[in-house]
Amino acid sequence: MAGFGLPNFGQLTDAFRKAQQIQQDAQKLQQELDGMELEGKSANGLASVWLSGNQQPLRVRLDPELLNGGAEAAEATVFEALQEAYALSTSTMRARMEELTGGLDLNLPGLGG
Repeated sequence: MAGFGLPNFGQLTDAFRKAQQIQQDAQKLQQELDGMELEGKSANGLASVWLSGNQQPLRVRLDPELLNGGAEAAEATVFEALQEAYALSTSTMRARMEELTGGLDLNLPGLGG
């Protein structure tokens, strides 16, 4: 078979095994990300927003002092905390995905890899 440029059976079996392991690890990672609570805070510390590792909103905390500054200031502060939580959540997800797929090498001879 190798004469036709196809990978040998052992290479295919190994590739399928790797793909299966990655799928199992991805499911575990999904559960791990769902269980995370990542906090984003405004620079002044008056607002906090928590998201899961999958960017699901979990909760918000506002310092009562924040409400004394007017609607625009409160909105900007909450938005700042949300942006920080989102950035933390996406960077955490990206880092975990890179850990999961970092060692992946499915470039098999004969399959255009």
